[in-house]
Amino acid sequence: MPHDHHHHDHLSPSGHPYRPDQDTGLSYWQVMEIAIRELMIEKGVVTAAEVAAQVEAMDARSPAQGAAVVARAWTDPDFRARLLEDGSAACAEMGFDVKPMRLIAVENDAATHNVVVCTLCSCYPRNLLGLPPDWYKSRAYRSRTVREPRTVLAEFGLNLPDDVTVRVHDSTADMRYIVVPSRPAGTEGLDEAALAALVTRDSMIGVGVAREP
Repeated sequence: MPHDHHHHDHLSPSGHPYRPDQDTGLSYWQVMEIAIRELMIEKGVVTAAEVAAQVEAMDARSPAQGAAVVARAWTDPDFRARLLEDGSAACAEMGFDVKPMRLIAVENDAATHNVVVCTLCSCYPRNLLGLPPDWYKSRAYRSRTVREPRTVLAEFGLNLPDDVTVRVHDSTADMRYIVVPSRPAGTEGLDEAALAALVTRDSMIGVGVAREP
């Protein structure tokens, strides 16, 4: 993808500056997945209905669970401490099972802004955030975020002050990240449900911030 940051042809349909690579055909791994799936159905290990049910369950996941975790961290200092110490265990307290992956929560504040990427492929905390957005999987986002994070964030409309440190976290197959965005001002009287409505998917990846009330 060219590095012409003002060329709007590179905007995805959602308005984000990245879109997935356009495949010309099935990849090796896609062919392998189809072959294994069909073989397991043929051998009676699983049924087509069971496969479809699992796909539907995965597709039904949304960022709402992650937003609930963030809202709890905003309102419960003890939970926040447990979340930052062991993200997987803290999420399990709320009934969100993210195992076997290790979930690491990183917190934004006035001095530090965190952003998450997966330079290898598209590792992502799907149990909490649902399916990753297309731009998260794009080669441009995966490669440029580690090299020029401030420029990438600016392309998402997030311009950070020079004195804010930007930290980039690279997810792996067994280790995922969730960003706890800064709590918006003027939300002291809101309950957890109202606070969760302010938490966006992008803010939990780090390319955005929580909504204002």
